[in-house]
Amino acid sequence: MKLVPLPLDGAFLLRHTRHEDERGWFMREFCVQALHEQGLHSDFPQGNLSSNVKIGTLRGMHFQAQPHEEVKIVRCIAGKIFDVIVDLRADSPRCGQWYGVELSAESGDAIYIPKGFAHGFQALSNNSVLHYRMGTNFAANAAQGFRYDDPTIGIKWPLPACAVSERDLNWPAVKLGELLDH
Repeated sequence: MKLVPLPLDGAFLLRHTRHEDERGWFMREFCVQALHEQGLHSDFPQGNLSSNVKIGTLRGMHFQAQPHEEVKIVRCIAGKIFDVIVDLRADSPRCGQWYGVELSAESGDAIYIPKGFAHGFQALSNNSVLHYRMGTNFAANAAQGFRYDDPTIGIKWPLPACAVSERDLNWPAVKLGELLDH
């Protein structure tokens, strides 16, 4: 597992090497030592799966308010998705900036999302499945979000959005400063 720094400080692409032979392949998908060597969070008490039936399905943008901020490792284990993170850290020089990356079951890559980021994704294939490692247990009362099409953030999604939940459609389109006050 190789950690490749992303343009938003503290976020990494987790690159994996597959060892293949006539039987198939083997890949180390998680390594506490590699995270420790980078000084990153490595305790993940919760795992989640997300199934997305239809191409274009969009989920997000979600984050946990303080003091329940989450570290996440997200991997696509079936199909492919466009994964997006937004830096919400008030003290970050990149506050309000977003970064998107394609994750697929074929590549095996994952994204390490530090505390203080919003997260969302769009399915780029039918029947995509994501696996999340969560750095803390979910706190429903701390769940926050903003609209996926918030003009302040300006995320450029690769496909027209479809199958967006009522909850995600009802997140407010707010200014970045308002998000950080929660």
